[in-house]
This record gives sequence, structure tokens and C-alpha cells, in this order.
Amino acid sequence: MHHPRIRANALSGVERVFVPNQNQRSRYHARRKLTFTMPDNDLHGNAPDNAPVALLIIDMINDLEFPEGGNFLEPTLRAADRIVTLKNRVKACGWPVVYVNDNFGRWRSDFQGVLDHCLHDGVRGQPVVEKLLPDPDDYSVLKPKNSAFYATTLNTLLTYLQAKTLILTGISADSCVLFTANDAYVRDFRLFIPSDCVVAATPQYTNEALAFMQRVLKADLTPSDALDLKAMTDPD
Repeated sequence: MHHPRIRANALSGVERVFVPNQNQRSRYHARRKLTFTMPDNDLHGNAPDNAPVALLIIDMINDLEFPEGGNFLEPTLRAADRIVTLKNRVKACGWPVVYVNDNFGRWRSDFQGVLDHCLHDGVRGQPVVEKLLPDPDDYSVLKPKNSAFYATTLNTLLTYLQAKTLILTGISADSCVLFTANDAYVRDFRLFIPSDCVVAATPQYTNEALAFMQRVLKADLTPSDALDLKAMTDPD
């Protein structure tokens, strides 16, 4: 089936950005956007024709320069390590990874600008971002509010992918992860929210948010190292 193109630029809200390979990441300096020319039926190089599962990494490209940011740093660093491992497993399955990020009020910026700010402006969140740099084939979507779905192109992208299951990771568990999970639930997505891959300002806030998402949104909270990815494509 022929699909219309999803343009890889800031106007559509779905971007791909260039970053160095793993061996170069500690010397991350030169950065540029890549222009792709691909057949129409390849969604302009941005996605496979369909993927039943997608991993969302929410607000982890983050300067943590807000009043509670200090509380987030250490647990978010630990979560970042687990998200990296999970991301590698997801990509080994051929499934897409989508970085969904707040624009932090920088209305003239794109995802590359947010990434540059977090890497080069001496911000608190820099070590988190260095762990979770996007790969060239990852997606990025900027969001203006808490939910990854609100006023973004995410739902359109997931529709093209024919994704039915979402794995949600990131911060904050009781805000942007929670609001995204709510919006995913009402869109009939099956939800996996690994309990070790989300963080809020305190463990209590994290646990309360997870309990709500499990009870009300029917989210599976299996920790990332115990997730059976292949089983996610099985019918309920």
C-alpha cells in the first residue's frame, strides 16, 4: 500500500538528526541534519512500513534546570542506563524509537537545538543526555505540553506504522509519562511502562503514578530486563 510521505523536517514535527557513532560520542562536536531521498513507500526513510511496537523516550533530552532537577539527576542517570539497554533490544527487533521531548519554552528551536543546549551549555542534565544520544534512524517529536500526543505529529506517525503497543520510558512518571499514557490508553494502545525506566521527583511520586497507570490504564509495569519483547506482538 502506498503511503504519503512524512517529511523529515521541523515543519512536520517529525525529525531525524545526525549524531556520531558510539566511538565518537565522547567527542560530540560537529552536528548537522541529514537530508534523505528515499522512495515514497519507505515513508521518506523515516520508518518501516509497519511496526507493531514503538518505544517512546519521553523528556530524557533534558537540561534538568528546574527547581526539582537536583532530585531527578541520580535516579534519572540509573534509568538512562536501563533505557539504553532496552532501546538496543527494541531496535534489534526492528522496531522504531521515538524521542518525545519538551521544547522548554524555546519556541524557535528544533530537536537539534534542544540537544545542543543540553550537551554544550553546562546544564545539570548533560550526563543523562550523553548516555541517551539519539541514533540517525531514531525519530524525534517536540511537544508543547505534558502529553506526547497533544498538538504533535506522534499519532500520525504511529498510525502510519500501524503500531498497537507502546513502551513508555522517561520523566516525569507523574506528569509527562502519565499524561502520555492517558492519551495512549484512550487511543486503544496497549501499554508497557517498565517500572525501572521512569522517574519522578521522589520515589513515592513514582510509585503512586505507576500504581495509577497499572490500575486505571491497564499498563504492564514489568521491569525492563524482564520484558519479553517477542510476546508483545502476541494477541491478548
